[in-house]
Amino acid sequence: MMNRLIYIFFLWVYALFYALAGCNHFLSTAAYYVIMPDWLPAPGFLIYFSGLLEIILGLSLLFKKSRKIAAVMIILMLIAFMPAHIYMIQKAPFMLGQIRVTQLIAWLRLPFQLLFIGWARYYYFKE
Repeated sequence: MMNRLIYIFFLWVYALFYALAGCNHFLSTAAYYVIMPDWLPAPGFLIYFSGLLEIILGLSLLFKKSRKIAAVMIILMLIAFMPAHIYMIQKAPFMLGQIRVTQLIAWLRLPFQLLFIGWARYYYFKE
């Protein structure tokens, strides 16, 4: 019983993390332009699309019928976001709103991407 409660708690944490991160694409759009690689086309569209995708996938995790596909799509999305994280490393130091992103901070973001991929993988195999 306790394991199930822990599972549900962290599922909600993970789902809300994506839903809120997706909302942030609409609330702090300018910050995403700063970390968008120059070579990607239509940055505004990609910022809003990825935000909408994060919201949909985060909420989809909460439903058993869509959890497995949402987990796979989150993994693919995180892989697709890797160029932005690499671009941040190359661009650092820079200001992201009020935050100064150094190379160290940019590098530290990469292991979190692996953690988030592993977290999605867990929900894929758990269902």
